[in-house]
Amino acid sequence: MQTRRIATDGLTQQVLEAGTGPLVLLLHGFPELGISWRAQVQALAEAGFRAVAPDMRGYGGTDKPADAEEHTILHLVGDMVDLVRALGASEAVVVGHDWGAAVAWHCALMRPDVFRAVAGLSVPFQPRRPKGPPTAAMAAITKRAGLGDLYINRFQSPEAHVELDVDPATALRKMFWAYDGATAAADQSTGFMPEGVSLLDSISDHAALPPWMSAAHFAEYVAAFSGSGFKGPLDWYRCLDRNWSLTAFLQDRKIAQPALFLVGDRDPVRHYAGPHEAGQKDWLTDLRGQIVLPGAGHWLQQERAEEVSANLIRFLRSLD
Repeated sequence: MQTRRIATDGLTQQVLEAGTGPLVLLLHGFPELGISWRAQVQALAEAGFRAVAPDMRGYGGTDKPADAEEHTILHLVGDMVDLVRALGASEAVVVGHDWGAAVAWHCALMRPDVFRAVAGLSVPFQPRRPKGPPTAAMAAITKRAGLGDLYINRFQSPEAHVELDVDPATALRKMFWAYDGATAAADQSTGFMPEGVSLLDSISDHAALPPWMSAAHFAEYVAAFSGSGFKGPLDWYRCLDRNWSLTAFLQDRKIAQPALFLVGDRDPVRHYAGPHEAGQKDWLTDLRGQIVLPGAGHWLQQERAEEVSANLIRFLRSLD
């Protein structure tokens, strides 16, 4: 397993990689890094695949464009298309978790010639809604239901990252703990906050590292986010409405490649993304598995490393 930086089209990306064979890209979400896939990189390499986990645009050792509008879904998909080329391949299977899942679904949707199969963890495929940009719709639904604000809407503020940048270690510890499957239900975050209460203030100060997170592994995250901050990662959220405008050409398009979806049954993200799970079979026309892991929370590839790796290997082998 090695880490190196690769020059792609207008962006230098840091990747964790191992193995030879068919290429598999592993895309992380928020607030993670390519190292979140370390167990899968090793397992897939041992199973005969070339596994590559990049730090995504705005994260870790990869370049961090200053302009928020340079973090659209078109940029993120383009980064992965050119990473495949830079790795000397013509096609790949793309696997994503959290925001990385959204990117993976759109890689399959936009470039079926490059991405021959797709797997998503924790965040299901969500088709473009024709009635307007998403942030206003999300805000209206949560207000009407008396749920307060969804953190996604709070992240639209140009200054939302400042609170996280003040103490990256506390911010990361609270977020990992509040979305973990081992955390008591009363302490898990639902993603919704009362007016005037920030995301971090809504999570207990007693938050501790999840059982799967070693001090050394956590230190890698703290070092990365202390160095680069949270602005780039939150810029992904700030492009949600722009993404809606840019993807009108994808309206009603379905994903025809072989697909797999994995989710933890105690994942708090299901409070707001869960309703899309039931309809995935209508949009993923070759859905080969929709697997719910009992007791697992949001950080699926780290909480349940062996189960996730085994399911991915089984899916990858089924493609041939």
